[in-house]
Amino acid sequence: MPIFSFRCSKCGEEFEALLRGGESAACPACASVEVERQVSSPAIGGRVKAAIGRARQQAAKEGHFSNYSASELKGKL
Repeated sequence: MPIFSFRCSKCGEEFEALLRGGESAACPACASVEVERQVSSPAIGGRVKAAIGRARQQAAKEGHFSNYSASELKGKL
């Protein structure tokens, strides 16, 4: 079940809700169902350093270095 971010159209309250398939969210402050789903960034599961390391290893295997900063590329090229 994904967690979504919402903003209430009536009172302006911002909140998060854990929703199943057909469920809709209601504002916890005023109980209004007039809410707008907000854009939120996804979270990387597990440890962030490990996930970045795996992405860099995969990029290196594929022959590109798009995941590296300019300072990190100096030692790689």
